[in-house]
Amino acid sequence: MEAKYLFAGAGILLVLIYAIGSGVWVSASPGWYSSLNRPPWQPPDFVFGLIWPYNFIVLGIASYRVSKYLTRMENISWLVFFGLSVSAALTWAYQFYVPHNLPLAAIALAITALLTLPVLYLTFRASILMGFLLIPYQAWVAIAATLAWGYSTRN
Repeated sequence: MEAKYLFAGAGILLVLIYAIGSGVWVSASPGWYSSLNRPPWQPPDFVFGLIWPYNFIVLGIASYRVSKYLTRMENISWLVFFGLSVSAALTWAYQFYVPHNLPLAAIALAITALLTLPVLYLTFRASILMGFLLIPYQAWVAIAATLAWGYSTRN
């Protein structure tokens, strides 16, 4: 089997872990979340329902495109940074929704946003179109990091 298919499969697996893991923890205590003081810049709830499916689909497609057009080392770098960003994002979901450790959750999401920058850069190297399609994900995790800080300081 060619390495590019292994890289693509690993990236898509990370997307699935990200989607399923965050879904499990985000639904852990819905009543608690609705009782929080929200930051005034939080988008309406329907935006979350639109952006996350888009993000997961684009990340899956990017996993394939990156595997096809980058070198072996660039693919490994993409997977490492993406894997670390997924780990940080899942740390946020767990810390925010399970033990309700809002400061640690905010730190985890800020780390996610930073780790996503090399992912975005490498995606642009593989495909200009995929890079542009991934910008909303980068913007979203940056906005989410500011929201996490907002929740941490208000609750």
